[in-house]
Amino acid sequence: MISVIVPTLNSGRTLAATLTALIPAVISGLIREVIIADGGSADRTLAIADQSGADIVVSAPGRGVQLRAGAARATMPWLLFLHADTELEPGWEREADALIERVSAGGSPDQAASFRFRLDDSRFAARLIEAGVELRSSVLRLPYGDQGLLISRSLYTSVGGFADIPIMEDINLIRRVGRNRLRMLNARATTSAMRYQNEGYVKRVLRNQRCLLLYLMGASPERIARIYNRPGS
Repeated sequence: MISVIVPTLNSGRTLAATLTALIPAVISGLIREVIIADGGSADRTLAIADQSGADIVVSAPGRGVQLRAGAARATMPWLLFLHADTELEPGWEREADALIERVSAGGSPDQAASFRFRLDDSRFAARLIEAGVELRSSVLRLPYGDQGLLISRSLYTSVGGFADIPIMEDINLIRRVGRNRLRMLNARATTSAMRYQNEGYVKRVLRNQRCLLLYLMGASPERIARIYNRPGS
């Protein structure tokens, strides 16, 4: 009943662990297909995807473009968008299944859900980041893409799906979904902390918050992408 869509670009270091965490839900029948939406990987990403039995869709690079391409290939009534460096913790499938059952029983398919954010780093800085994300997710209902997104196909289609924009594609979609149709699940999505570690926690957080603020103030995704990708920004 769920199609999982994972966008990849040279994700060979983390993809196997991301897919392994999905195995219990595949065995139970909750996940019926896994789609790797690749943007032109030159490492072992496609080999790992092929060995796992996932379907592969190749598109132009760009997470929004890749996610749209993966969703277009999907056939199940529920879609789970998951980053290639994010692992769902054991038991997530029970919460997801319960949500789907409640939605089905209530007769309203227009629902979506994200997971709690966790970094795979034992440092105190990681716990502070997690607390900030928890606050943003619970108060503003603005989870990022690295928290995963489980959404009914009918809702995804009705709001227009992922936009073909260079950045902020996750926030763009979540705002169209709306806070009243979004649930936060208790299960955690653990994401690689490598970007924070390589760039520095403070610098990474400040850049992310600057980009979010610019987007909420109406700046174009193209301008935000230039700022985000600017060396030393």
